[in-house]
Amino acid sequence: MSVVQPTETTLVEETRTEHQNTRDFGFIPIPKRLRYDPKRPFHFGIALQVVFGFTSTFIVANLYYCQPILIDLAQSFEVSYSRISEIPILVQAGYATGLLFISPLGDLVRRRQLILILVILSTSLTIGLAVTTQVEVFIALSFLIGVASVVSPLLITLAADLALPEKRASAISIVFAGLLLGVLIARVMSGIIAQYVTWRVVYYFAIAVQTLVLFGTYLLLPDFPAKNKHLTYWEILFSMAKYLVTEPILVQAVLINFASYGLLSSFWVTLTFLLGGDPYNYSTLGIGLFGLIGICGVAMGPIIGRLIDKLVPWYSTLVGTIGVFVFAAVQLIGGGIHISAVILAIIGIDLFRQTVSTSLSTNLFSIAPEARSRLNAVNIVGLFSGQVMGSSVGTKVFLEHGWRAGAGLQLALAGCALFVLLLRGPHCRRHTWFGYEGGLEFRKGVVDSRGDAEAGDSSGTTNLKNADEDGLQQKDVEVQDRLTAEKV
Repeated sequence: MSVVQPTETTLVEETRTEHQNTRDFGFIPIPKRLRYDPKRPFHFGIALQVVFGFTSTFIVANLYYCQPILIDLAQSFEVSYSRISEIPILVQAGYATGLLFISPLGDLVRRRQLILILVILSTSLTIGLAVTTQVEVFIALSFLIGVASVVSPLLITLAADLALPEKRASAISIVFAGLLLGVLIARVMSGIIAQYVTWRVVYYFAIAVQTLVLFGTYLLLPDFPAKNKHLTYWEILFSMAKYLVTEPILVQAVLINFASYGLLSSFWVTLTFLLGGDPYNYSTLGIGLFGLIGICGVAMGPIIGRLIDKLVPWYSTLVGTIGVFVFAAVQLIGGGIHISAVILAIIGIDLFRQTVSTSLSTNLFSIAPEARSRLNAVNIVGLFSGQVMGSSVGTKVFLEHGWRAGAGLQLALAGCALFVLLLRGPHCRRHTWFGYEGGLEFRKGVVDSRGDAEAGDSSGTTNLKNADEDGLQQKDVEVQDRLTAEKV
């Protein structure tokens, strides 16, 4: 099966000729200010930034409400820690499934309508979590909620489409900041609520905020045309597999995210058990409040995005990966000995992990603008596959060998991410798999200027060549005319 890739001109013409969509799902009116009009493109201003960040925060939170209350859940359902640890593993597995089969639809259908459907589903399924008394049902619903919570990847690609090219990293960083804030808020709110009332109230809170997200999405999220009308759903899936074996930038990003998010997931899941036992013995509230510490990293998100806009993305990834490695080492050395090591690890890992995520995504979206949802889906499938691995393997290592072995696993994963990054340099051509090409310049503006100059030289050379050919043709004509005159 071959997939025909449209040119950028084709995509523009598709967009221009698309009829304005006035209704969601064919019967719910779209507010006029949110209807797509190619003559009046949307501005990714502060209002839209808040919408994207808020939506990303409280949908991705679905994946993490369970983590600070794992002990409470085990006691309520009367099961072992090993059994209850299946919940964070399966909710992340569900998320990876949704990324693989639902997120690519962002390259095929209108994302506003797709996001609305997913929010409705996740809200409805959360009601089941709040009322069930069977651990098997809770685990199954957790998986399904993970599937329906793939809103953030769709928002990332929509932000990339709405933002100006020179501000794309800043736009992406805002959604990533919302995503990480959701991780932190879920842990903090879950810990606080479960300390004073039953854990079920955690999910009543989740129902309430997702309802707000639903109304906010309807009232504020802009409509945007569907892309790739020439492709079918199965061709979309096939092209994802094709990109995974033909695009070195994508493969490198997937492997780095797999390792570093495996580290992140292992760190946060086992942190609950570490803080709840000796030598700390913190309460559920205390464990949840540790999520507040990571807000320092999230607050740096927009600043990081602006810096990445000025740097070659490879260097941003390098700084972030080294930072994650250093703070994983801090956790290994002192995480189970003194609480200051845990605090430093939380701040550093969350901060530099966000740097890596934003820079890798910025680089990915330059490969093929018409396939951003697919590229992002493949990337985040790798990311959350790493989380599933980190949760399961990290929990097993921690329970069987203790916190130091678990921290050692996290440091090893950080080392793997750094090794993969260094295999391929900052200026390699698109299809170069290994090595270093084009120097080591780190300023994006300088690299772009060189590219423009080279393009100009190439254009000038082509024009001179054409002029020479035209001159030779003119001389041939003159010679022929003179010979004809002499014969006469």
